[in-house]
Amino acid sequence: MKESNIDKLIVVGDRVLIAPAMATRKTKGGLLLPAGYQEKEEVQTGYIVKCGPGFPLPSTDEGEAWRPSDGEPRYLPLQVHPGDMAIFLLKNAVELKYDGEKYFIVPQSGILMVERDED
Repeated sequence: MKESNIDKLIVVGDRVLIAPAMATRKTKGGLLLPAGYQEKEEVQTGYIVKCGPGFPLPSTDEGEAWRPSDGEPRYLPLQVHPGDMAIFLLKNAVELKYDGEKYFIVPQSGILMVERDED
């Protein structure tokens, strides 16, 4: 089975990879908006593609300081999940193009709200 290129990306920490939602070019009243109008808005929407492992937790090893730890970091998981529709602040996002597609990398703190389909 061929691995898609997006599967090769590893999102770190509390970051989330978001694919922007397709913006409508018309207002509810039927007014045609110029190209790029939606991209300049402060708040954007998109679908979460991948999530990082979460917030790193400090080690609670109560053994001797000289003894090596098990090396496995522990994380507090994120509230968001792949597939959620996220509303996020553009000022907290880093835009990137990968494999010809546009994505945003956003910390969980930059996400205002998610809509989760419970199906």
